[in-house]
Amino acid sequence: MIFTLANQITILRILLILPFVMCLLKEANPAYAVPMRWLALGIFVIMAASDALDGFLARVKKQSTPLGVFLDPLADKLMITCASVILSLSPTAVEGFRLPLTVVVLVIGKDVLLLLGFAVTYFLTGSIHIKPVWAGKASTFLQICMVLSILIGPEISRWIGFWPIAARVVWWATGFWALMVTIVYIWRGIRYIDMFGNQEKQSR
Repeated sequence: MIFTLANQITILRILLILPFVMCLLKEANPAYAVPMRWLALGIFVIMAASDALDGFLARVKKQSTPLGVFLDPLADKLMITCASVILSLSPTAVEGFRLPLTVVVLVIGKDVLLLLGFAVTYFLTGSIHIKPVWAGKASTFLQICMVLSILIGPEISRWIGFWPIAARVVWWATGFWALMVTIVYIWRGIRYIDMFGNQEKQSR
């Protein structure tokens, strides 16, 4: 069965990206800034929770499918990419919590390089080797925390004075970890290509 419950939840997460983005864009209007940001926060929490839920169903309930393996990381990347770009632009950034472009480049650059890596691997081996590692899951978790730290920033700062500093620590930790994950995946890709080449030589 292709459209398992896990896959349906993943597709729902992808569909929720549009209203999430619309809310973030509306946040640029001072008249709607706060309610739109909180609505965006609510949608983002639902998407983040759905990510954990479909992963649980895929692993524990044995609902993993090739479609799900493809859609799940795609949904995560679309969600984080849209949020990162919008929250880094001056007109749509949350006041006092504008995401640095350097962090955005590191986060999105990781996905671009991985996509190129998959393309190179397929060109050289005729197959795509997708095997998630804990470092990648940790990177996604940090990215979610990064977006949350921004969306709740103005209100939490009233109660926790050091929140702006804590949020920036999370941002830069997210960027640094994205760089580390990129290195890990490149290393694993090189090993896979090398292993494939050795197998080809032995089969001749």
